[in-house]
Amino acid sequence: MSKFRILFQLSGSIACYKSCAIISKLVQDGHEVQTASTANALKFVGGATLSGLTGKPVFNDIFEAGRTMDHIILAKWADLAVLCPATAHTINQLANGLASDCIGTLFLAYDLKKPYLIAPAMNQEMYNHPATQSSLKKLQNWGVQVLPTDFGHQACGDLGPGRLLNPDAIYEKIMEARG
Repeated sequence: MSKFRILFQLSGSIACYKSCAIISKLVQDGHEVQTASTANALKFVGGATLSGLTGKPVFNDIFEAGRTMDHIILAKWADLAVLCPATAHTINQLANGLASDCIGTLFLAYDLKKPYLIAPAMNQEMYNHPATQSSLKKLQNWGVQVLPTDFGHQACGDLGPGRLLNPDAIYEKIMEARG
């Protein structure tokens, strides 16, 4: 099995903690993983955790000294990109070509001929909202692989679609996307 360079991106959701298990498994299996996150994601999972899992500093500030070209460098470096968890905000941002943070700039610089996976995670109303569903369809039309969500209990107490897919299932989808 060949090893991949994986750009693992996180946006701000309580589901961020589940991403840590996926990142850990990818690294343990010998893949090189670089994380990038929104500022809100780092409110759920600390940068020290992500750096500790990957051995690399988290990319989260497009204006950090010495990292102003990282959105281009990392987009070229990666064999595969995954956004997990993907919030409604970030999904709608990407579908509209907005580059207000490192996730947006990475997406616009990324060659969509390479695999790009999105694992949505949000409240059922946000997931089912026409804006979010339209954005997911638009991203799929561009070649992005949108993973399904789980149906179940959500952090807010609701029951419905929008839960982050099980981490083991996401790991398997990443392995399948490698080709």
